[in-house]
Amino acid sequence: APAPMSGSMRMIQPILTRLEHWLFEPPESLIGKPLWTLARILRYPYALVRDVMRGDLTLRAMSLIYTTLLSIVPLIALSFSVLKGLGYHRDLEPVLYSFLEPLGDRAYELTAQVMGFVDNVRGGLLGSIGLVFLLYTVISMVQKVEESFNFVWRVEQPRSLGRRFSEYLSVMVVGPALIVAALGLIAAFGSSTFMQTVAEYEPFGTGLVILGHLMPYLLVTGVFTFMYGFIPNCQVQFRAALIGGLFAGALWAASGLIFASFIAGSTQTMVIYAGFAIVIVALFWLYISWLVLLLGAQLAFYVQNPQYLRPGRGEIHLNSSLRERVALSIMYLIVCDYRDAQRRWTINGLAEHLELPGAALGPIVTALEQKNLLILADDDTWVPGRDPDQIHLSDVLDAVRHDTAGPRLGKIRDIGPAVTAARSAEAALKESLKGKTVKDLMEEK
Repeated sequence: APAPMSGSMRMIQPILTRLEHWLFEPPESLIGKPLWTLARILRYPYALVRDVMRGDLTLRAMSLIYTTLLSIVPLIALSFSVLKGLGYHRDLEPVLYSFLEPLGDRAYELTAQVMGFVDNVRGGLLGSIGLVFLLYTVISMVQKVEESFNFVWRVEQPRSLGRRFSEYLSVMVVGPALIVAALGLIAAFGSSTFMQTVAEYEPFGTGLVILGHLMPYLLVTGVFTFMYGFIPNCQVQFRAALIGGLFAGALWAASGLIFASFIAGSTQTMVIYAGFAIVIVALFWLYISWLVLLLGAQLAFYVQNPQYLRPGRGEIHLNSSLRERVALSIMYLIVCDYRDAQRRWTINGLAEHLELPGAALGPIVTALEQKNLLILADDDTWVPGRDPDQIHLSDVLDAVRHDTAGPRLGKIRDIGPAVTAARSAEAALKESLKGKTVKDLMEEK
């Protein structure tokens, strides 16, 4: 049974219900007006605040703190491995410092310690067992991050171990090298004669100074955008990833300023914790950073899947009639396009095409799979379970009509006239679909 609401929640709930109704069901008189556009925009912050209050994202951020503490040094060591071999790994020290800068005076000390750990990681000292442990620790952290992103994106199937190992290791090794190359190009461009000449004229000079201050935040925004597009095991539109990256980058910058001001103003409080102060502050900043990253991922998901804005992670129930219609639509799309070799359908592709949340399609597709009407291919797409002329429409309906959840009930008392009427309706339905298959459905288009 759901937990009873507190007195304050009972008072707030009617207000939230009224706000949700206004955001998602505005009066027809507002359609096309500025207030209607404002309501559509406000749906996104409303959904993000609601998700934070429900606690799923905060719990994920807390769990990632523990994983980060175990894996941060091996992760950085592995990411800097190529640069370390070339002697350029120190070029990324300013990037690490900019991430830790909100910690105040402790940021430089912590950056120096992390870089010292990286300098101490040597292949000859590690040995084969140590190297395997380092790789396992790094892959374990990446797996946790992928699980959190897949949770946000409603993806139930993670990458295979082979894909995870090859794709993530290649990004972690090549990514820092690309960042150093980009920083080098920016520095070279900034010190060129042309840019120095332009800087002598206003307002270009002031603009270049401001751009220089914004460069670390733009770099963070680019990293966030790449993560939102690459980590989830699904197709992410660039527009959604970019909006999520811009939001997370701005929120991370604002959080850093607020956090730095808080640390500067609580010096006396930090004295109480003595040597533990840096640990507590670092943990708190890690939590904020992970929460910001997950909020940006959540916004990117809502931008690409606006049909989830209202229900969020709440359960979505379709009535029996709609489940049957959706099941037939799924079979039609998968079989038709598989026959014509046009495209292969995933859950997300079906949800986008049918304009339904993927959470509502999941149970239907699972029911069809259990009846051997659909098969999941190695590339995470769905294909027909057997020849289309052997898939009867009555089988499709039976798969979703008899898909029940929860404990089975014992024998219930039958009411004669009611049972007779129900059986007559069932017989009439089967008679109307007798002999019809999905292949017949395809030929009607």
